[in-house]
Amino acid sequence: MKLLSRRQAIVGAAGAGLVGCRTEPNRASAEPKDEQALATKSGSARVVERIIDAQPTRDGAGVKLKRALGGHALPMLDPFLLLDEFHSDDPNDYAAGFPSHPHRGFETVTYMLEGAMEHKDSVGNSGRLRPGSAQWMTAGRGIVHSEMPKQERGLMWGFQLWVNLPRASKMIKPRYQDIAPDRIPELDQEGARVRVVAGTAFGRTGPITGIDVAPLFLDVTVTKGVRFEAPLPSEHTAFAFVTEGAVRLGPSRAEVRAGQLAVLGRGDRVLASCDASSGRMVLIAGRPLGEPVARGGPFVMNTQDEIRQAWDDYRSGRLVDGV
Repeated sequence: MKLLSRRQAIVGAAGAGLVGCRTEPNRASAEPKDEQALATKSGSARVVERIIDAQPTRDGAGVKLKRALGGHALPMLDPFLLLDEFHSDDPNDYAAGFPSHPHRGFETVTYMLEGAMEHKDSVGNSGRLRPGSAQWMTAGRGIVHSEMPKQERGLMWGFQLWVNLPRASKMIKPRYQDIAPDRIPELDQEGARVRVVAGTAFGRTGPITGIDVAPLFLDVTVTKGVRFEAPLPSEHTAFAFVTEGAVRLGPSRAEVRAGQLAVLGRGDRVLASCDASSGRMVLIAGRPLGEPVARGGPFVMNTQDEIRQAWDDYRSGRLVDGV
């Protein structure tokens, strides 16, 4: 099988042996000292440590996308390995899709805002992604899957997130969770529209279950004048990626615009507001693993020997044997 991987470019950017990425504050966007002191004194509202511009690239069989996490600027943010946004109404940018390719050792999450895409894999799972739907695929010890557009024209807009698996779970049996839009709780939280894809927020729990890093995945829309506040597990790594408009984050209200990722510091809550007509973001948090990370194209393990074994297993047809 010919490998058409959207993963090879990430290897050079990330390298091997990474445990995480504790980024230094971007001086242009760091919180003012008085605001940081206020945040510490009044509790633990998370400050914006760094703002990253998503970088244009192509992957899969030529899909045009923007990479906010998993590139040179931010190789990883333990336990998160990659965040790509695909957003185009030109079929030439997305029609080739992501043909069959293998994975081992981590999880892929796809969240759709517009358009239609179909998932198929080597263990018999299939799913049709449409606006508002999500899928969470645990590759475990080995899976081969494809993600192909099911439209010939119109807007295709969504995200793919990679989540690392701990050493103890890297060789588990693959699993696939296909989540229809109506299964994702949606609520109004003091003027903000919130969809709870994973984790628990405001008394509602998302449909994604059984994930090692105990993720929180929220799709949040705020309008002008709305102040949004959400609790976050204090030990979790967290970031926000703005998808539309602009959102102000943290006690100093740092502005984060569409196509930018904000790395959030430690704390037990996140603050957001909006000065424009509206702003939308995905807010994602997860428990860091603190383990060595070795990457090799579509595989994420703990050592380079394990990466070599994964390639050997794939080439010899053993990657999905026994699953």
